[in-house]
Parts: sequence; structure tokens; C-alpha cells
Amino acid sequence: VALCALLVTCGLVGLRGMSRQLHAPMGFQPEGAELVSTAMKMAGYTDATSLPVQRRMIQEAEQLPGVTAVGTIDEPPLNGGGSTTPVWREGTTDFRNSNSALMTKFFVISPGLLHAAGTRLLAGRDFTWHDGPNTPKVAIVNQTFAHELFGNAPALGRHFAMPGKHAPTLYEVVGVVEDGKYDSLTENPRPAMYYALGQDNENDTTLVVRSNRAPADIASALSTTLNKIDPTLPLTIQSWPEALALPLFPARVATVALGILGLLAAMLAATGIFGMASYTVARRLREMGIRVALGAQRAQVLRAALGRTVLLLGVGSVAGLLLGVLGSRVLASIVYEATVYDPFVLTGAVAAMTAIGALAALVPARRAVGVEPA
Repeated sequence: VALCALLVTCGLVGLRGMSRQLHAPMGFQPEGAELVSTAMKMAGYTDATSLPVQRRMIQEAEQLPGVTAVGTIDEPPLNGGGSTTPVWREGTTDFRNSNSALMTKFFVISPGLLHAAGTRLLAGRDFTWHDGPNTPKVAIVNQTFAHELFGNAPALGRHFAMPGKHAPTLYEVVGVVEDGKYDSLTENPRPAMYYALGQDNENDTTLVVRSNRAPADIASALSTTLNKIDPTLPLTIQSWPEALALPLFPARVATVALGILGLLAAMLAATGIFGMASYTVARRLREMGIRVALGAQRAQVLRAALGRTVLLLGVGSVAGLLLGVLGSRVLASIVYEATVYDPFVLTGAVAAMTAIGALAALVPARRAVGVEPA
């Protein structure tokens, strides 16, 4: 019974986690967006020569019917994208890693990417094509970055330092965006920043195209349009939800596995409770007949017949719920916001164990209260 309660609880934790995961704030909105990945190096482009082609890809995609926003990113989050770098405070001269202010994820994006990705800009502005190699370096940071580096002070207009070839390079914060998920859905909020494509160009390019057309239609139109720009560019086109199938796979497998194990454990517990209750009633049938003949009420007969069964069911269920508290800590690494303290999980586990006990004891209980005194 305790094992059954544990697995039922973990199964409900997994289902609840999956439900939350499908509606979790990820810092972007994958529904309605297509990803076009291309390896520009394979077509002979370098970091210096790829920018005109990237801009033309954006401009051509924007002209397609039904397209509402287009932008590029070096690698999208949750798909292995984004590298990690240390960041130093303004005025720093010692650029050893041990002297850095924080470690942050960073991405290289074009103007319009935030709109195309559905990332909320909380303060400041987006990048523009005027943010180029001859203008001061600018960056957009997320909420966690702004809080960890600047505290509660406004981040807009503030600077942070990065090591340069001859002197430190200062980046001005021109925008603050919402926090997101970058490596996994179960990660805690972490700092992240975005560089402007015109200032820190990257050869790796993923075009994010948001449209109100069917995925198959927009994918076909994108393939035709982008192949006209350069037929040698290798293209991989898929919807953003499809691209997230791999990051979501562990949680989905865990949920299905826990559900199956919970169902098998429920069957095992129901069988055991039924067998124990039936054996108790059969062994004490004469005693119950005598109790009825002496005037015992139905409730008294049921208490005598099934009292031990109910006690074991209650103790085992409580033990299983306590084990579920420990199990949820293990599940937290693969299930989004795994916790047994959710009212849905607690109510569901108690209801499931009550239903299992009631169904399993139904036949023995009817036999006990229907005993013939003679």
C-alpha cells in the first residue's frame, strides 16, 4: 500500500509538472514560429561576410504573406544555444575569472528577434541596424542579470566591462527583457544577455519567423525564398514546438513511466486489499453472524470486519505520501516544479487511495453486512 501511494503520488507529480511545463514561462513563445537553421560556413561565408546575407534573409522573409515578425539568433535557447561568459563591473582592470561579477549566458540577435521570439521587453529599446561596428557597444540583459549586477538600481544606461584586445570594452545596457529558460526547463533563473548582430556578428544563424500561416505553408514559402538568395546555403526548417521535442522528452518519458507504474501499483494494492479483506471476512463469518444475532448494527459489523484493513490502508497511504516528499526531490531534476505540496497532487493521491480501498473492500463489505445470523 505504501509503494502504491508513493507511485500514485509521483505519477500525479509528473502529470502536474507536465501540465505546468506546457504553460510555463520560457522567455519566448514557440507556438506560431518557424526556425530556419543554416550553416553559413558551409557556404563559404565568414563572420565578416555573412552580415549582408543575414540582413537579406530577414528582409525577404518579412515580405512573405502572413509573416508578422522576423529575426535571427546564433542558436535558440533550449536547443543547446548560448555560450557562457564572465562579466566584469565597469572600471575593472583585472580581468581574471575570479574577479568577475557574474557568469552569464549570451546570445547574438538581430533587430526584431525579440518580437519574433515573443520575448517581452520590460524596459528600454530593442536593437536597431544603427547599432553597428562604429557605434558604442550595446547589450540587452534579462531581469536576473540586471539585479545581480546592478542591484535594485535601474539598469538602463549602466555599463559593464568585457576584456578587449588593447583596452576593456564597455557595453551599455539599452534594454531589459524577461527571464527565460536557456538550458533546461527545470533550471533556476539565471543571468543572460544579448549582443547586437551588427556589432558582434556570428556565422551561426537561426532565422525565427513568426506568422499566422500553417507551418507547412510557411516552411515551403521560406524554403523557396531563401534558396533564391543563395542555393548553396544548407537549410533546416522546422516549427519551434517541434524543435523543443528533445528538451521536453525526459519530462514526458518520466510522466508516462510514472503513470504506468502508478497504475500497476494501484492494481497490486487493490488486489492485496481485496484478498486481505475477503480472508478476514471469511475467517470471522460465524462471529459476525453471532454479532448480528445479538443486535449489532451494520456499522459495528463493518468495523469488526474491515477495521484492520482500513487501518493498514491509512498507515500505508501516509507512509507513501511521506516517501513521495522525498521522491519529488529526485523528480525535480527532470520534472518541472515537482512538488507533492500541490493541492492537486495531495487531493488526487488521497482520493486515489480512498477509491482503491473502497473498490477493493466493496465485495467483502457486502458479504459481511449481508451475513445470515441463523
